[in-house]
Amino acid sequence: MVTLLHHQSLYSEGGKIIGSHHAPHTCPNYYHIEVAHSPKCKASKPVFPASGLEILISPLYNPPSMKGRVLSLLSISLFFLFARCSSQDSYYLVGPPEKVKETRELLRLLQGGAKEDAGRFVLLNQIANNLKASGYPDRMNVFLTSYVEKHPKDPFNAYYLFQVARNYHDQNALPIAAYYYNRILQNHPDLLIQGKSIHLMCLQELIRLTKEGEYRINYYKEMQARFPNQLDPGSTFYYMGKTYETLGEWEQAIQMYNKFLKYPDTVIPENPEAQRQVSSLLAFHASDKRWTRESLDEIVKEIKTAIDQKDVRALLNLRAQVNFFAMSWEQDESESYAQASFDIGTFLRGSIVRYADTLDIDSNAREAYLETWGWTYRIATWYLYFRKINYPQDPSIHGRWEWAGIFFGEKL
Repeated sequence: MVTLLHHQSLYSEGGKIIGSHHAPHTCPNYYHIEVAHSPKCKASKPVFPASGLEILISPLYNPPSMKGRVLSLLSISLFFLFARCSSQDSYYLVGPPEKVKETRELLRLLQGGAKEDAGRFVLLNQIANNLKASGYPDRMNVFLTSYVEKHPKDPFNAYYLFQVARNYHDQNALPIAAYYYNRILQNHPDLLIQGKSIHLMCLQELIRLTKEGEYRINYYKEMQARFPNQLDPGSTFYYMGKTYETLGEWEQAIQMYNKFLKYPDTVIPENPEAQRQVSSLLAFHASDKRWTRESLDEIVKEIKTAIDQKDVRALLNLRAQVNFFAMSWEQDESESYAQASFDIGTFLRGSIVRYADTLDIDSNAREAYLETWGWTYRIATWYLYFRKINYPQDPSIHGRWEWAGIFFGEKL
């Protein structure tokens, strides 16, 4: 239970303002905020009403490529806003008559007395809510940013600027939103809202907003250093690995993927096959890759020769030694690996196998199919599947071809 010293006028029956004296009030349904001056030192602060708040927060690094764009957009936005804003409170007296009346009284109380941070917080938050509810989020932004400029030491400034950032985010002004998220991280102590760190939420949001991989990596590292117990380690390592891949830092990516696999229960929502795919990548990375060939024509020619000569050893050596599959057309590749260890040699020696003169019509620059038939397996027709290797980690392997698997039966 948290006690808040607030203006009684804000909580009178029916919403009517009946006075401006201070009174202690217990707020069990409100959010608890703490000012966290450092990860080890937290000074408790009162609660506040924050209906429907969605938290997002800014990181510690501002990408140079974004900075000019942000300042340009911000300057234009603030120019038009402040051009309409006078030094008087009339700029904020907008909306329905009852909201105008309430806001006028709140502004009077703010100017007249609220010396305590908590008291000012309640007044500021209600004024901001009135402006937004009345359809004037831009004026809310002016109100809050003006206050922060005049009161740089207010411990709740991170929350005020968060509301501004969220407004810009909702308006799809993403560079400006990112600017404020960064500003919160760089200049203002952390706040806890319902146990959630504003700084952590800013870092998470900036990861989503920032295109530059090097900055996303910095945000991930900052989260790991400051909030290790509030992260899903498996997914964090996975996304760091993906980000390192975009930067071409392959060894770091491999390190992150190895750590990711230590959390087998981790689910990546947009990629349910992440565990299998990463396992396949790591297995390929660790292999000697001797089965790969420079061109598709080369590997197809060698396989045809091995079939003609019933050369089981050659055929087995040409087969991919990692992630080779054998499955029907109806199966999913993720189900196939248990079947990949069957003895091809047994079927080759006991069969009169034939193959098409040319590759299947569905072959393309990245994958190809060769129809073969006459196998003594229960399904006589096999399509040998070839694919171009995507492995930019090693330019000598990237772009080569491999015999990656077998599809059983006629094509669907």
